Amino acid sequence: MDNALEFLLEQVKSKEDKAVMALGKARRELEDYYQQLKQIEQYRLDYCQQLVSRGQAGLTASQYGHLNRFLTQLDETLSKQRQAEQHFKTQVESCESYWLDVRKQRRSYEWLIEKKQTEHQRLQEKRDQKMMDEFSTINFNRRRTNTL
Repeated sequence: MDNALEFLLEQVKSKEDKAVMALGKARRELEDYYQQLKQIEQYRLDYCQQLVSRGQAGLTASQYGHLNRFLTQLDETLSKQRQAEQHFKTQVESCESYWLDVRKQRRSYEWLIEKKQTEHQRLQEKRDQKMMDEFSTINFNRRRTNTL
């Protein structure tokens, strides 16, 4: 039985290691997502400032239309990026939940193993005490028989 629990503990430790790695990866992906979103927002801001500067210098209707279309594309890209945020957040939450479940399972196995070891030790001490009591009784009876 102890070997089975030890085996299960090793299996769940492996699962926990993989869960920790998956959680780390999901968190990095979320952080990368925020970094990319920040870069696109900064690029859009820089582009708007450039558009204002060029507008002050004078733009033809064609140039303005081209620049405005590009700005619209940037806005659409930002909108799609913001929609993807929930996917990354859900991924982190899912990985975190799975890791917590596996960690709980590992702790349960460790508790069971520790309980079995404590019980085994208690039984061994009880057997040792019984043996010592029997030995003392035998010695006492020998001494009593020898003194009679």
